[in-house]
Amino acid sequence: REATAGQLETLKARLKPVDQPILLHGHCHQKAFGAVSPIIDVLKLIPGAKPELIESSCCGMAGSFGYEASHYEVSMQMAELSLLPAVRQQPDAIVVADGTSCRHQIRDGAQREAVHVAVLLARQLQD
Repeated sequence: REATAGQLETLKARLKPVDQPILLHGHCHQKAFGAVSPIIDVLKLIPGAKPELIESSCCGMAGSFGYEASHYEVSMQMAELSLLPAVRQQPDAIVVADGTSCRHQIRDGAQREAVHVAVLLARQLQD
C-alpha cells in the first residue's frame, strides 16, 4: 500500500489541473462489480477535478444490442432516461466513460466525445 500511495502522489504531481467539470458514466460491468468509486478516486488525483457520477442505468447499448437496427429505439429510450440529458446539461464538462459502446452512444445521442479514464489521465500528464 505504501508503494501504491507513493506512486499515486508521483502521478498526482505530474498531472495538469482542470477547470472544467468532469462527468463520469459508469459502465454496467463497473457498476456490477463495484468498480466505479475507484475511478472517481483516480479522477480526484487531477488537480482541480471534482468528478460527478452521472446517476444512470445502462447507456442502452448493452454490448451489441444497441448496434442492431431492430433495437435502436429501445436503446435510445434507455439513453434518454438520464445519461444523455445529464451530458447535455453540462456542455463544458469533460465526459468520462470507459465502455466503448457507452462512448459511442454518448457521441451519437448527445454529439459529445467521451473519453476513457486512461485517455484523460494521459492528456493531463505534464511534459
